[in-house]
Amino acid sequence: MIKNMTKKIFFILAVILVVYVYFAGLGDYGFIDPDEGRYSEIPREMIESGDYITPRLNYVKYFEKPILHYWLTAAAFNVFGQNEFSGRLAPVLLGLFGCALTSILAYVITKNKRAAFVSGMILASCTLWFGISRINITDMPLTFFFTLSLFAFRMWVNDTNKFLWLCIFYISMALAVLTKGLIGVVLPGGIAVIYALMTKQSKKILTRIFSLRAIIIFFIVNCIWFIPVCMANSDFFHFFFIHEHFLRYTTTVHRRYQPFYWFIPILLAGLTPYTGMLYDSIKAMFGKCRLISKSDGIFLGLWFFVTFMFFSFSNSKLVTYILPCFPPLAILAGASLASFEGKDFKPFIIINALILIPLALTGIIWPMFTNDTGVTAMKIPAVSLSVMLLIFTASTFFLVRNKNIIFVTCILGIITIYSASGAFIVEGKLLSHKETAAIIKTYNPDEVVVCQSLMQGMNFYLGRRTITADTIDELEFGAAQDNDADKYFLTEEQAKNLWAGNKRIAIAMRSKYADYMRKTFNNPVHEHITSADIVMMNF
Repeated sequence: MIKNMTKKIFFILAVILVVYVYFAGLGDYGFIDPDEGRYSEIPREMIESGDYITPRLNYVKYFEKPILHYWLTAAAFNVFGQNEFSGRLAPVLLGLFGCALTSILAYVITKNKRAAFVSGMILASCTLWFGISRINITDMPLTFFFTLSLFAFRMWVNDTNKFLWLCIFYISMALAVLTKGLIGVVLPGGIAVIYALMTKQSKKILTRIFSLRAIIIFFIVNCIWFIPVCMANSDFFHFFFIHEHFLRYTTTVHRRYQPFYWFIPILLAGLTPYTGMLYDSIKAMFGKCRLISKSDGIFLGLWFFVTFMFFSFSNSKLVTYILPCFPPLAILAGASLASFEGKDFKPFIIINALILIPLALTGIIWPMFTNDTGVTAMKIPAVSLSVMLLIFTASTFFLVRNKNIIFVTCILGIITIYSASGAFIVEGKLLSHKETAAIIKTYNPDEVVVCQSLMQGMNFYLGRRTITADTIDELEFGAAQDNDADKYFLTEEQAKNLWAGNKRIAIAMRSKYADYMRKTFNNPVHEHITSADIVMMNF
């Protein structure tokens, strides 16, 4: 009884620690541009205009992503105010819910409490999962609904007569589509079909999964937004479905091309400090773990490999795309660790040490011998993380003697990622326009001009529209639909004429363009340089 009570207390303390680490300092740094600025400004403009159907960025139509993430952020803004904490609230909550869902699914699959606990802790401790949870972008909401859909599918496979789980499967895919587009149904649906074929359950699964009632529910959920936005914007369908889906995947139109193998190092780095478990996770997929059945090994393996390969073949790649690969790996890793005895830990210990020790030494030494301002600024978080990586690595060597030390290792994993959280503060200083906007607001100019980059967070902190000069980038589509485009999208020459006119102008640019800015816009009355930007006034 005392032993069980001790385990419960330990579990509660571990959960409290994870929640604390994920929420600690969440609102202490400005929105990191460009992504956080964009995904906070769009909901702010929704609230200002009262139009929750047509997304707008800098007051022009913006159809690159669906609506759900904006709605979640707008809801948080309405409840907790328009600030950094509320802007990041939905991703961090869904990140934690994703860990809980992964832990529950691990228990469903393994029937082992230790495996369930360790799986959730591993996922919560993964560097990429933690990092994306604390950033206001669409990838964590997508990953949560992706995970929920496959969780529901796995539950439905156990009992195909339970229509509720099939409904949740389809509703989750619909919500994933409303978060990031067709990928939300293509991947989970494809994984389910391939699983049925590979496990020779076509009759049991494929004859029932395409339920007319469930499909109707899927379309009803999606029609909540897609029908109104198409009715309000005749240009939406082509841009969203052709340009943002077909062309994004098959061409380099978005200028995000990377080689096929690009996600391999991203995966290895993102799994830190559990990178060494990748070997055992892959073994578990192929039936080399007593807690994972053959069919569940296929299920989790497909979840990982189909997702990973799909994005690897894509001609548009970003670091965050492979986040949905992490829950199945965490379950496989958790089940492997929970089933290990003594010498079985050695591959994990050796591989992890070979990866983490050089990584830690690099984090300590590199900032001392580089002139790169970004790396130098990260010196304290890098050293802090590196020291914890060495401590975590050392702790794993005790696993051979006492497998119960795995619980201590899980706690150290959470502390390890927390040790790097100072990086968010540094990124906020280097990439946020909060400080610059505060300076501009004290002068109250007639117009604010941003040059060379969109500076999307500037709109959020100023609470107004800005003029863009010598750049248009992702606002090209919206600008083409804007009746005032000639007033708000200027060439460099037009911006110089505006600067020389009678209006009170503030011009902002990234600080790295300071020399160019001083040469282009002469005789400023005031000039300020922040950690991120340079801003000049002509009055």
